[in-house]
Amino acid sequence: MSHKFKIGQRVCRPQLGIPGETGEVEVFEVLRLMPEDQTGEPSYRIRTKTGERAIREGDLVAVSQP
Repeated sequence: MSHKFKIGQRVCRPQLGIPGETGEVEVFEVLRLMPEDQTGEPSYRIRTKTGERAIREGDLVAVSQP
């Protein structure tokens, strides 16, 4: 499986909660592509407000560019 997102791309976590509820969405930047885990799902290193973290591809969606 190949990576869906590219280095430098802006991504966020999908909205969870009540449908139609609007809230502030935290936007992250992809810093590095990481190898697939044991399930074959790619992972990424992302920049957050407080630093960096690793996250699986299934936990991210692309941010639409204006």
